[in-house]
Amino acid sequence: MINRIGQVMLYVNNQDESRDFWTGKLGFEVIAEVTNGPMRWIEIAPKDAATSIVLHSKEFVAKMNPDMNLGTPSLMYFTEKFDELYSDLKNKNVKVGEIVELPTGRVFNFADHEENYFAVSEKK
Repeated sequence: MINRIGQVMLYVNNQDESRDFWTGKLGFEVIAEVTNGPMRWIEIAPKDAATSIVLHSKEFVAKMNPDMNLGTPSLMYFTEKFDELYSDLKNKNVKVGEIVELPTGRVFNFADHEENYFAVSEKK
């Protein structure tokens, strides 16, 4: 039986720039950088996270599997330091959306350097 999400595949145009965005702007850690023949991937995650993101080359994956959906997954991150994270991302010149009040709490979105959008929800 499945009991958790292990990895999320994120297909990007530039793996090194994506790694630098996630580690430099969001504080993620590099778990692994692997090259296996022509294939290369970079695994990143927040410190002590149960789920990681694997950065794959969009171009390489498209060649290997032309029918693969290479769209950005819709990811929602949680934070206990909502206002601090929002300010930090703005100060680092990350494109962030307005804070929205939902019945479940406050949410905002942000974009990486390739204009992939992700959301952050406040969790106390």
